[in-house]
Amino acid sequence: MTNKPTIPLSKRLLYSDVFWAAVLLAPNLIGFLVFMLFPMVASFGLSFVQWDLLTPAKWYGLGNYRDLIADPTFRKVLWNTIYYTIGSVPIGIVISFLLALALNQKIPFVKAYRAIYFLPVITSMVAVGIVWTWLYNPEFGLFNYLLGLIGIQGPTWLSSVTWAMPAVIIVSIWKNLGFNMVLFLAGLQGIPDVYYEAAEIDGASWLQQMWYVTIPLISPTTLFVVIMSVIGSFQAFDLIYVMTRGGPARSTSVLVHYLYQCAFEYFKMGYASAMAYVLFFLVFGVTLLQLRSSKSWVVY
Repeated sequence: MTNKPTIPLSKRLLYSDVFWAAVLLAPNLIGFLVFMLFPMVASFGLSFVQWDLLTPAKWYGLGNYRDLIADPTFRKVLWNTIYYTIGSVPIGIVISFLLALALNQKIPFVKAYRAIYFLPVITSMVAVGIVWTWLYNPEFGLFNYLLGLIGIQGPTWLSSVTWAMPAVIIVSIWKNLGFNMVLFLAGLQGIPDVYYEAAEIDGASWLQQMWYVTIPLISPTTLFVVIMSVIGSFQAFDLIYVMTRGGPARSTSVLVHYLYQCAFEYFKMGYASAMAYVLFFLVFGVTLLQLRSSKSWVVY
């Protein structure tokens, strides 16, 4: 009777599923620990201190959070964030849904149209901001030129306290339109034709089919789009930074922009960290409310 040859430990590891699972998961796990978990924990600790990057950190307890409540600038940028969200999310969702409905029909060159509408999504936000800043130029911009052709004097879009935020909202809607359109398009194409056939047999009009078939069956997609759009609007920064720098008179400054200023312009790291956690809990609370309310209108 011969003994089976002993396989070296190194070879056993090499052919082990556990070993390769660990090897393949390690980069993502290390990236999560280094770039996400550690900064989150460190930021939470910093929210209880005063630190300007130059002098040693001083314990401040809940002082940063109390200062936030008393800070009129924080209240202003919070309102600006809500204004930005209310102005961009509902309109953007409605337009993207209508666009998805149109591009779900059998029309010539429909794939080309879908690609064209998706192009802004993959375009650099910096490039988008620069181009639209030129379009909004009060003297040489395209918009005021077109308004002038019909006898209307265009506003100073990005220099006006009244018009700056609506101007940014328009760009934001245009930039994100294609992403939401693709999601709605996938939801529409996932609805079985049998439901529409049954509705037609019952004599339902197109509008009735839309109200009683399409909208209920696409509600899970709508919920996802609403949640992601609201989260994205609360995190708005780059477009505003490129186009207005938060001006004029902070009329377009939102929470993340003010957080950036506090951290990297005013070097108030503890204050910025406290603001980041207030933003986190605010977004978490809004998302939780959306999920709770979805039980009454989402059809699975």
